[in-house]
Amino acid sequence: MDDRVVSGETTNFDERFEQSLRPEYLSQYIGQEKVKDNLSIFIEAAKGRSESLDHVLLYGPPGLGKTTLATVIANEMNVNIKMTSGPAIERPGDLAAVVSSLEPGDVLFIDEIHRLNRAIEEVLYPAMEDFCLDIVVGKGPTARSIRLDLPPFTLIGATTRAGALSAPLRDRFGVPLRLEFYGEEPLTEIVVRSAVIFDVTIDRLAAIEIAKRSRGTPRIANRLLRRVRDYAQVRGDGSITLQTSREALEMLQVDSHGLDHIDHKLITGMIERFQGGPVGVDTIAASIGEESVTIEDVYEPYLLQIGFIQRTPRGRVATALAYNHFGYAVSDNESGR
Repeated sequence: MDDRVVSGETTNFDERFEQSLRPEYLSQYIGQEKVKDNLSIFIEAAKGRSESLDHVLLYGPPGLGKTTLATVIANEMNVNIKMTSGPAIERPGDLAAVVSSLEPGDVLFIDEIHRLNRAIEEVLYPAMEDFCLDIVVGKGPTARSIRLDLPPFTLIGATTRAGALSAPLRDRFGVPLRLEFYGEEPLTEIVVRSAVIFDVTIDRLAAIEIAKRSRGTPRIANRLLRRVRDYAQVRGDGSITLQTSREALEMLQVDSHGLDHIDHKLITGMIERFQGGPVGVDTIAASIGEESVTIEDVYEPYLLQIGFIQRTPRGRVATALAYNHFGYAVSDNESGR
């Protein structure tokens, strides 16, 4: 997949960049009010009992702040956090090496936890429930099981595909929290806060314009702000005005709904080639040169959120909103649905 400026995914460089913008405590975390309210109660209760926080599952589309929230939880609990990802844990020994280094109360964050293989999950169950690991050493008749006692810890799992988690693993998380797409107001506050960190002057209207085109995603808002800042530095006096932001975003081919050229290819392809659908996700992916999993995880959530496409048992369908946005007359198929 190409590195889209409006993609919810990130590179290593972007991770280092995002780290400088991440809040450290719940009071600094903008948006996700219901999630914050619930967490504040659970954290205060756990600290009052001098216990570890129950295991937490954070799920939702990419770029909404799951990794940031895991760090915030560790800071609020005043404990250390160790980070890894599902694909990085290939063998039970890898998991044992990580959890055995935890101190009492520490947080273990596993990103993309839905990509853990089933053998690792089986080892993880007793670690989550009983704080112990059963490791099989050797093979055949000489194989033996070794039990390692672990200190109480909090596992925070993050996933963009909660449905891909096995039921036994999902049920072991006492605190499942869904992160929702952001509204315009909290995204505007995030843009303003990031501009202060960047030491760049930005008009309130310019911050609102960037927020409107950020697909409800803080990571994308910060990424667009970086590009608008570059444009203002080269083509202007360094300050970001409404006019500057609009010119920069048009240059980036990000329209008023936050859709870029790939989204345009996806929607217009559905309308022009497949009469608006229904059409299967694999067919859509092949027609625009993407993988179907990328369509489902990166593109579709926001297009569904704004009502431009629908999922049906027969495939994806472009809605009347999509027809109108791209200047097409609503088809007979669409009007009859």
